Amino acid sequence: MGIVNIDDELHDNIRKASSVSGRSINAQAGFWIKIGMLCELNPQLSFHEIVVRELTAAGVRPAALAAAES
Repeated sequence: MGIVNIDDELHDNIRKASSVSGRSINAQAGFWIKIGMLCELNPQLSFHEIVVRELTAAGVRPAALAAAES
């Protein structure tokens, strides 16, 4: 594990987002980093498509996702 230096404003935004999402500050930062990396590697996919793909890979059935959106 390494140390990443970020500015105070970004850290504050991570802290606020983590309280909404129920993640720790580190988990929220990790989520944003992972999604950002996946977006750069897959520019043809939308954020939603990337999240659905990751959830599917984790074993969440797409039908359950569609039901949750209704």
